[in-house]
Formats: sequence, structure tokens, C-alpha cells
Amino acid sequence: MIQLLFVVLVAEAAVATVLLFKTPLRKLAMLGLDRLKRGRRAPVAVKTVAGVVFTLLASTLYSMAEISGRAGDPEGGGGAALSPTDQVLFSRHLLEASLMGYSLFLALVIDRLHQYIRELRGLKKNVEAVSKQNKMLEEGKHGRSQEIAKYQEEVATLNEEMKKLKLQVQEKTKEVHVAQDKTLAIQKQSESLLLEYDRLLEDNQHLREQLQSIDLRLSNPS
Repeated sequence: MIQLLFVVLVAEAAVATVLLFKTPLRKLAMLGLDRLKRGRRAPVAVKTVAGVVFTLLASTLYSMAEISGRAGDPEGGGGAALSPTDQVLFSRHLLEASLMGYSLFLALVIDRLHQYIRELRGLKKNVEAVSKQNKMLEEGKHGRSQEIAKYQEEVATLNEEMKKLKLQVQEKTKEVHVAQDKTLAIQKQSESLLLEYDRLLEDNQHLREQLQSIDLRLSNPS
């Protein structure tokens, strides 16, 4: 389970990184995401997977709460610190919950990045079209006086639209930068989770060795 979540998290981080930088791979990623969103069955499948992950996350959080409650229940032998087995289980559930949470967040970041990039492309095309119309209108200023006045009004309107579009482009660019910073932060947290996972494996192996030694002592009393 944890290995699968790590694979999904690394794959999502790779897709988010590809979307952050303008490379040929970004076009392929955008094409794949466009097809994924425009298909009939694909959105349903994505929502189903997200629902399953969310359900697993809720189940993991419930298991963590149950372990914590066991430690604080005097009748169940609690009231003190967690046992080594419960500590390992709690740490494992915590790691799984963190990975699932980061996976869902990265999926949301990828969806937002895809939408922002599409909107930026549309805004740039609109700015180019308005610029061409503006040039054509400025070239036709040498006509009759009434036409010149009409063209000037249209040019003023188009200039206002260009300013609005440029402001929208700046806002979308800022949102993309914020998404980039969040993605980089998640990548750093993923590296720390990998180190934590290695530490948990070592603790688990050490705990198994201790349990085996205890079993040997109990089965072979001197």
C-alpha cells in the first residue's frame, strides 16, 4: 500500500513539474489531461478513484484515533504511553494518511495548473487578435474624418480591453507561481517522508528482532 502511494505521489509530482516548465513535454501532458477531462468515462473514473482514496484516508484516520483511544483507556490497559506495536502501527497509519493527503492535494494542484495554462493560452490569443485589430485600425486612420473618429473610438475600446486582458494574464501568472511554490514544497515534504519511511522500516525490523528474542526466552526457559 505504502509503495503504491509513493509511486502515485512521485508520478503526480513529475506531472506537476512538467506543467511548471515550458517544454515539449508540457504539450504532451496538456494533451493527455485534455483528453482525460473531455472523455465520457474518464471523469467518472477519476472521481471514483478520488472517492476511494478519500475513503481509505478516512479509514486510516479512524484507525489512528482508535489506537490513540486505546492508549488512553484505563480498562483496555492504556493510560500510559503506546506499546511498541501500537507505535509502529500508528506511525504506519500516519505515513499512509500523509501520502494519501499529499496525493489528493497534488491531484488538485495538477487540475488547477492545467486550467490556468489553458486560460493563459486563451488570453494570449485574445491579446494577439486585439493587437492585430488595433494595427489595422491605426493603418486606416488616413481616411475621412468621420471614419477617423470612429476608428479612434474603437482603438480606445480595444486598448482598454488589452489592459484588462494583460491584468488577467498577470493575475493568472501569479496564481501559477503560487502553485509552483506549493508543488516545490510538497516535493520537499515527500523527500522527508521517504526518509521517515526508511526509519520506520528499521524500527519495525528492530521490533521484530526483540519480539523474536522474547519468544525464544519464553519458549526455552532456563
